[in-house]
This record gives sequence, C-alpha cells and structure tokens, in this order.
Amino acid sequence: GIYGVGKAAACPPALAVLSHTPSGATQTIAWVGKGIVYDTGGLSIKSKTAMPGMKQDCGGAAGILGAFYATVKTGFSQNLHAVFCLAENAVGPNSTRPDDVHTLYSGRTVEINNTDAEGRLVLSDGVVYASRDLKADLILDMATLTGAQAISTGKYHAAVLTNSAEWEKNVVTAGQISGDLAFPIVYCPELHFSEFTSAIADMKNSVADRHNAQSSCAGLFIAAHLDFDFPGVWIHVDMASPVHVGERATGYGVALLTALFGGLSSDKYLQYVGQNVALNISSLS
Repeated sequence: GIYGVGKAAACPPALAVLSHTPSGATQTIAWVGKGIVYDTGGLSIKSKTAMPGMKQDCGGAAGILGAFYATVKTGFSQNLHAVFCLAENAVGPNSTRPDDVHTLYSGRTVEINNTDAEGRLVLSDGVVYASRDLKADLILDMATLTGAQAISTGKYHAAVLTNSAEWEKNVVTAGQISGDLAFPIVYCPELHFSEFTSAIADMKNSVADRHNAQSSCAGLFIAAHLDFDFPGVWIHVDMASPVHVGERATGYGVALLTALFGGLSSDKYLQYVGQNVALNISSLS
C-alpha cells in the first residue's frame, strides 16, 4: 500500500488525517485523497515526455485539503475526516519491483505487475482506514488515477464510479452547479474485476486488457479492498484531466465537494446549493 509505493523515496510515506468532529454529529464522512507528491512511475518508469508534470499527481489530496478547509470554516454539522495518502513514487535501491507481492492494510495480497499503477495501492489503504478505523458511513476518494479518464469522460469532466445510483446523480448535479464537472462511468465488478486475476495473490494491481473499461477497473481495485458488499456509500472521483489546464492546476474538487455536501453545512448559501443537489442530502442512505 502506501509504504510499498513510497519506501524508495528520501522522505518516507505517510497517512495523514484531519478531523472535524462537532458535538451532536450522527454521521461520519471520510474524504480520501491520493497524494503522490511526485510520480516517476517507479521501476515501470515513465518516459521523458510522460514524466514532466507529475507534480500534479497529488491533485486529489490537494482538492480535498481545500474542500476540507472551506467546509469546516463554513460550519459542517457532521463528522468529517480528510485522509491523505502521501508518498513519492521514486526509483532507488528499495523500490518495489514488478513481481513483488504486497499485503495491503485490508489484508488482501497484491501481485505488482506495474509500479506505475500506484495510486490505487495508496487509496486502498486509505479507504480501508476510513472504514475500519474512522467508522465512516460515506467514503469518497478523489485522485488523478488514470490517463484513461480523459478517454472515458474527456478533459473537463471527472469520472465518477460509485456503489450508489442516488449518489451518482448527486455528484453529477453538484458538478453542474459548482462548475467542477463530473460524469458517471460503468460500475460492474462482476464483469470487470476479473481483469486483476493473479495466480499467486488475491489480485494484480494492473489490468490484463487496457481496452476494457480501464478507468472503471482502476476504481474497482480500490472498492475490492473496501469490499464490494460495503454497507455504506462509496464514491470514487477520477479527475486526472480536469485537475490541470496546460501546466497550471485548476483547483478541481474544492467546489465539487463543498456543493455536494452543502446540505450538511450551517451556511445558508451552501444549504441552498445542497437542496438543489439532492432533496434528501441530509441522509447518507
């Protein structure tokens, strides 16, 4: 997981958590951000043209940090945790190798067949921590996860994968209201998760067929560690393309999350926004 991805870097990896726990809260929400501060690809190293710009690979964590600050400052009525999965995917003597088998925080084993598919490894630890340790009812992870996201939903819309049809609609509506656009991708683990089949571990970390719903599969890898029968709501936002325009960051995610959860805010404007996102946003069911 996080350790396996970041163990070759000069600065050690970390799981960092910010928590807002107001009195009277009855629900717990966790936002989990991919914070790869630089991504060389590891031993499955990126090319000289693909590596520049990989300082943006912490865009999910950055968006969640901004959204957490804004949400707490405007008065959030429920428990809110921001979980940051922080690592540098570096090259060195201690680098994870293709063919290594790692045991993640979930207890499941993963055969590494691509060290450049590292975001799903750190996020898997993060969502399991959110469920097991923070007891979250709703878990949303946000990440610059796949280059295939742009193929699936384009440059301006993040890809949304979730186990809840209702929250899928909520995310799309929040995107339309906030300007942080989002669009659903197919959620079908019974057809797609077999892409990760391994002969020696519970799963591989990269798909066998890159033409088979690659962005959906990447999200399903994370869901598998949380468990496909997770009783709460799980939302995955892949914002690899909308995180930047050219060489500059857009701040994607701050407006999306504040709008999506506006109904739980004490700010009247955000409450109004939340009412337009969903009539029953006060319930996490």
